[in-house]
Amino acid sequence: MLSPSLAQEIAGDTTAVIGFNVLITDAEGMVIGSGDSSRVGSFHEASVAVIRTQEPATHNASQAQLLRGVRPGVTLPLVSDGASVGTVGITGTPAQVRRFGLLVKRQTEILLRESVMLRSRLLAERAAEKLVVDIASYDPQVVEGEFLMFRATELGFDLRLPRVAVVFEVTVPDAGTRRPAVPGRNMTLVRSELLRTVREVFADPQDIVAATAPGWIGVLHRLPPSREAGHLAEDCRRVTDVIAAQDGLAARAGIGERAASLGGLRDTYQDACEALRLGARVAGDAPVHLITDLRVHQLLTAVGRPARDRLIERAAADLRAQPDWPVLRDTITAWCENGFNLVRASTALHIHRNTVVYRMNKIEQITGRPLREHRTTMALYLACLADRLGTGTADLTA
Repeated sequence: MLSPSLAQEIAGDTTAVIGFNVLITDAEGMVIGSGDSSRVGSFHEASVAVIRTQEPATHNASQAQLLRGVRPGVTLPLVSDGASVGTVGITGTPAQVRRFGLLVKRQTEILLRESVMLRSRLLAERAAEKLVVDIASYDPQVVEGEFLMFRATELGFDLRLPRVAVVFEVTVPDAGTRRPAVPGRNMTLVRSELLRTVREVFADPQDIVAATAPGWIGVLHRLPPSREAGHLAEDCRRVTDVIAAQDGLAARAGIGERAASLGGLRDTYQDACEALRLGARVAGDAPVHLITDLRVHQLLTAVGRPARDRLIERAAADLRAQPDWPVLRDTITAWCENGFNLVRASTALHIHRNTVVYRMNKIEQITGRPLREHRTTMALYLACLADRLGTGTADLTA
């Protein structure tokens, strides 16, 4: 349990502080750390009895000569969860070093506990990472669902509970957009900090939070029956706001839909990733994207690019030739996404309703068709979305 590297670090640092050589052994009495590095790897006979009895022992010069690898001083047991895991010894006359014994023992046991906790936490994090990755790529023809369920149970997670996937993408802004006082950061160094930030918001014991790739954090959030998507989006905004305040990091979130099966969890995770990618195309400034708002976009990306190009050419070729095409495209999109309502469309565009009327008249004149004819308008709407998505499917999917 006590690694040689940790033992050597503790022994070296403590020796420097108290001025007496500190020696640490493993449970077999072998020296694994010492302020006197020449003693590392030797056998410390006095430790055997101390480990067995869990009682400290002192040895003067004459007593130490009778024991292999032992010098005058005090030897104390290191105990973890009631079991002896080694000893810590302090070299010197017993009267001099006895006063340091309990302090060094307690400090070493504290560091040992912290090391064990850190190792356990890292192992749990890696297991959670592997679980989320395997769920995201789950194929019942390749992996037994019961095996994944068992692994999740071993980690304390019940995959039968309703969940929704959230995926966070964290990036370091380009030097040109980063705040001048903020230096570049290595994403590896802030990984633990980012995970802690996400876990502070997604704190349910059943929330599975894991770093799935550099700069990506996945969450399989347990969704209570009364929980609404709006509240989840607010939680995600809280996370992105906190991350954005940490040395100028940029963060976005994608949210899937409710699921309660392994296949459903895979789909909601993939949907969350799609929401991130599609949201960057159609609402790049927004930090949070819901797949429920992007289902039509998702469907369009599933269609081959030649078909999308034909749709754009047939439905909007004349409009695309106009110098103000982006403005006209946004007007058509707002008109459709706001229920063909003039007031709501003008509010969404942040312009006067008369400006919307002017643009709509222009669109009708160019296309030769009224925008209140919904079939025509929907074809235009899909063409506008396809145009805004731009590149082919390969660039829009993982």
